[in-house]
Amino acid sequence: MRTSTAGRVGQYAALLGYLVLLAFPFLWLVSTAFKSPRELGSPHPTWIPRHPTLDNFRQAFDEQPLLRAAGNSLLAALAAAVIAVLVATPLAYVMARQRTRLAKAATGWVVVSQAFPLVLVIIPLFLVLKELRLINSLAGLVMVYVVWALPFALWMLVGYVRAVPGELEEAAAVDGAGRLRTLVSVTAPLLAPGIVATALFAFITAWNEFFFALVLLKTPEKQTLPVVLTHFIGAEGVADLGPLAAAAFLATLPSLIIFAIIQRRITGGMLAGAVKS
Repeated sequence: MRTSTAGRVGQYAALLGYLVLLAFPFLWLVSTAFKSPRELGSPHPTWIPRHPTLDNFRQAFDEQPLLRAAGNSLLAALAAAVIAVLVATPLAYVMARQRTRLAKAATGWVVVSQAFPLVLVIIPLFLVLKELRLINSLAGLVMVYVVWALPFALWMLVGYVRAVPGELEEAAAVDGAGRLRTLVSVTAPLLAPGIVATALFAFITAWNEFFFALVLLKTPEKQTLPVVLTHFIGAEGVADLGPLAAAAFLATLPSLIIFAIIQRRITGGMLAGAVKS
């Protein structure tokens, strides 16, 4: 009993330490966003601003086109998430249901592709987009985001498809439904929580992505929000800390909200009551 209790206390302590480690950067970001320039330059920083101010937010919007950049990020992230899910869903169904060597090889390739660094793929992607004349365009950026999100989307959806009882599809086949009808009418509704979670993960990945957007987008009018945030850092590497923290805080809010939605979707139970034992 003592060993079990000590182990449980150790687990909770480790979890608490992990949560503190995750929360510290965000809490410090929020604190910095509401501090005055005088407090930001103080040699004795505090967690809670002594004189909270919204000047950093006003200055951030005055200095950089945050709304336009957020619109570009929103458009690219939404398009990438929708296209990735539309492409990944039928592919994941085939990979999960067809136990062939080709399907197993495709699943293995999906897992291996996650280990590729961004630097390794940016040059081939750049050359392809250059031939298609999609450099410096949101359409080209969306295409890159879809390609980058597909392996992860497939990996997630294959697991969800395998969790769907095969008896349901067999019953639909007995009633005369084909593969496409079964996927649309039987499997897809049961996959709804998984599809939503996959789409939201793809959206967050595209919303926070920086490297591809930095390389592919040249004109300021088409730059996304993560790229615009770097404009708060001067040529000598000195950051305008207050406005940067305010802008970064606003850019972080969509991700936090979406993660809250994902958590409820995942824990809701995908197949509760679908089949009786």
